[in-house]
Amino acid sequence: MEKHITEANFEHEVLNSELPVLIDFWASWCGPCRMVSPVVHKIADEYKDKFKVGKVNVDEERALAAKYGIMSIPTFMVFKNGKPVHKFTGALPKEDLVAEVESYI
Repeated sequence: MEKHITEANFEHEVLNSELPVLIDFWASWCGPCRMVSPVVHKIADEYKDKFKVGKVNVDEERALAAKYGIMSIPTFMVFKNGKPVHKFTGALPKEDLVAEVESYI
């Protein structure tokens, strides 16, 4: 299950995570975000032993979105050892999303 990431839990869930973390920056009004959401949910379940998956609602967490330069959604970021190591945008198919993450885990 993907985690709901907020400014309050970002440090604990992402920056201090022992596993790499894939963050989905999204919004409820975004069609592509809604389209990719079931895929993100499936990835979170299937890969929970390899990496964590979190979702940041950009409307609720504007400071986090600004801090990481989120200009369009959905945008995904991979964090490893507390640092952002990869950023990509778009509602990708499951295989492509996983491929974007696997080289960083």
